[in-house]
Amino acid sequence: MAILTQVRPASVFVVSGGAKGITAQCVIELAQHQPCRFILLGRSEVIENEPDFARDCVEESVLKKAIMQHLVAQGEKPTPMSVQKVYHKIVSSREIKATLEAIAATGSQVEYIDVDVTNVAELRQKLAAVGKITGIIHGAGNLADKLIEKKTDQDFEKVYTAKVQGLENLLSCVDANQLEHLVLFSSVAGFYGNMGQSDYAIANEILNKSAHLIKQNYPQCHVVAINWGGWDSGMVTPELKKAFAERGIDIIPVDVGTKMLVNELHPSHHDSTQVVIGSPIIPAPGNIDPQLRSYRIRRRMTVEANPFLLDHVIAGTPVLPATCGMSWMINACEECYPGYRYFRCQDFKILKGITFNDKVASEHILEIQEVAKHGSESIEFKTKVLSKTPEGKIHYHFSAHITIVRELPAAPVYESLDMTEDHTIGAIGKDFYQKGGLSLFHGISFQEITRVLNINSRKITVECCWAEIPLEVQGQFPVKWHNPYATDLSTQPLWLWLSHVHQEVCLPGQITKSEQFRAIPRNKPFYVSCEIENKTPSGVTADIILHDRDGKIYFRIYQAKAIIAPMNLH
Repeated sequence: MAILTQVRPASVFVVSGGAKGITAQCVIELAQHQPCRFILLGRSEVIENEPDFARDCVEESVLKKAIMQHLVAQGEKPTPMSVQKVYHKIVSSREIKATLEAIAATGSQVEYIDVDVTNVAELRQKLAAVGKITGIIHGAGNLADKLIEKKTDQDFEKVYTAKVQGLENLLSCVDANQLEHLVLFSSVAGFYGNMGQSDYAIANEILNKSAHLIKQNYPQCHVVAINWGGWDSGMVTPELKKAFAERGIDIIPVDVGTKMLVNELHPSHHDSTQVVIGSPIIPAPGNIDPQLRSYRIRRRMTVEANPFLLDHVIAGTPVLPATCGMSWMINACEECYPGYRYFRCQDFKILKGITFNDKVASEHILEIQEVAKHGSESIEFKTKVLSKTPEGKIHYHFSAHITIVRELPAAPVYESLDMTEDHTIGAIGKDFYQKGGLSLFHGISFQEITRVLNINSRKITVECCWAEIPLEVQGQFPVKWHNPYATDLSTQPLWLWLSHVHQEVCLPGQITKSEQFRAIPRNKPFYVSCEIENKTPSGVTADIILHDRDGKIYFRIYQAKAIIAPMNLH
């Protein structure tokens, strides 16, 4: 199968919208990687012989001046619209020629066909002479950005048909059984949604779903819908870049994005049918309604839907980590006000853990009550997770007071940082986990401690690295701004400290306050310092700080209270 889907000299790609813009840059990069044959489709006309007045006019102002003089000489009165029309025609033709020259320079065969992909009869007629087509890159698209109440039927048709009807028409012109590559240029707008782009989001999400359907029916074909973010091209002005930066949205550099396209066509990615390349589209926070609202969210949770639970088994039964309960509450509060981020959680309590045995509830309910709004700066919520027995009895599982903010404060530095290595505990990595006795019970999804830097009667500092787990394993508790798997470290260093100093183990009980300033790293080291405040026969209280090597804080917990537990947890 890998040989079949390798781009090779005999490959023939039909590329819609491939003669200009970002799609053209991607095709040029692909041709440089592997010369083959490219058929570029577009609606713009190629001017074989430019008029004399336009020659040597490169700068926009110079060319537009020449166009105005030409129109006057022709006895016409130049208007901004008439000048722009001629200017666009000339510049568009130049760009197409430049694309053809760049592709031909790689040793590839290339031709341009002037055709509208929404006209199936014309498309079929013009592609009939191409012969065997082994690949399609569908990059054609239109925009008509407006708020939904201002969109017209014509706006919708313009945006929708280029993407969706265009794909249908292209597929109708090829033998699907001979198709080896199908690349759909989708958008993060389809994956995340975006204000003013309801039609564009719909069209791109249909491309995403079409990719999965086509892959099911033609598994031998390398199908991928690429959900592109914003590119660093002429369409992204400095003002727009600034606005994106303020919203935490990264722009894709052209040289980086084009290479990522080539990478996605490598046979090793044959089964990756949809990929997101770009930042989530985070809406700019709007004006806050002062009214305090409440919400109820219902969720049916099973072990099958959340495979990570098999890595959190206590006394033989999967148990929902407390940090996942916290994460559900945090994510729901953030989703109530897009653009705001979780900052603080107070009085987080584990009231009755959720155990996945034969008595687990058929559904769990998250109750959210807004309790305060501080202008547009922050919003506070009271949250609870509960369930009901068949007899109607209510069980409360978790509760917390959560604050989300429009702007996060700068991350502080941990003043008591101590990165000294005392070599007291020689165990590393997997040695800490599932070895029986006083070892940690956590499975692979929660195995983060790599080594202990130092430990004494009042403190432990550990090095950690959370290896990111697949989304399908994360199930209903995906990592977002808050990472429930890495945050589970709140108990792990305490467990190591207790087992080493007191030969005891513990389970989480309550968090007085926690704050997040930065995203906890994935797949690279970070550090946890755990300061013991109090130890009694029944429990232990500690402050826990997640930080980098220089002490800059990611996440911190004040007065985490853990309960001394029986030894038979494994």
